[in-house]
Amino acid sequence: MTIFSFNRIGTALLFSGLSVSAAGTELSPQEKAEKTEVWEPVPAMVTAKPNSAPSDAIVLFDGDNLDAWESIHGGKATWQVSGNAFTVSPGAGDIVSKQSFCDVQLHLEWKTPADVEGMEGQERNNSGIFLQQRYEVQILDSYNNKTYPNGQAGSIYKQSIPLVNPLHPPGEWQTYDIIFNAPEFSDGSLVKPGYVTVLINGVLVQNHTEILGRSEWIGGPTYEAHGCAPLQLQDHTNPVSFRNIWVREIADNILTDFRE
Repeated sequence: MTIFSFNRIGTALLFSGLSVSAAGTELSPQEKAEKTEVWEPVPAMVTAKPNSAPSDAIVLFDGDNLDAWESIHGGKATWQVSGNAFTVSPGAGDIVSKQSFCDVQLHLEWKTPADVEGMEGQERNNSGIFLQQRYEVQILDSYNNKTYPNGQAGSIYKQSIPLVNPLHPPGEWQTYDIIFNAPEFSDGSLVKPGYVTVLINGVLVQNHTEILGRSEWIGGPTYEAHGCAPLQLQDHTNPVSFRNIWVREIADNILTDFRE
């Protein structure tokens, strides 16, 4: 018996040489090649134009309104929308997406105020994006701003220090691209931790980093069983702005086994 296992994009995971036919005759090079060709499923076509959300993305903010969001307290999200962006209304509380998500590709752009006089450390215009309302990728003006590294921009808050710091100066837009693989639970117990990959301004800062549990300000991270959940943006009393937010839900890889 010979086994080939392919993932969705046709990459061989395991194989042993397929060199003979079922009748025991030597296969031609063409026949050997055909043994490793995967024709189904055919990946769907996605349009991905520069500076635009992919055609299969769920757009959570495109500059018009906050209809895809609501207050964490319930009801309308009251952060201020202006000039194709929206800004934290200090004291209004966090906002959450109306839709829940599991595994996603997330894109968002954010900007902190240019005026940083008298501000340093964690007070330098702080916010955060909470994946599944639990796992925080920190948002902070970390440009020439000393703070604890596992709390700077691009950190998994209080868990994982970024590989590098590629932030632009305050007042300029920063881009986050995040790949999130949600944790998995069975009968209330963790069977697979979450993982996250983060790029800031196109530079890798978290490389398939294991998430250790819920992000906590005080104390260590722990897991609690949950399902798909909304995204959450933090009101940390600073006027951080956001624009161009979209997500793509990630489907499981389709594995195909070839057995002879």
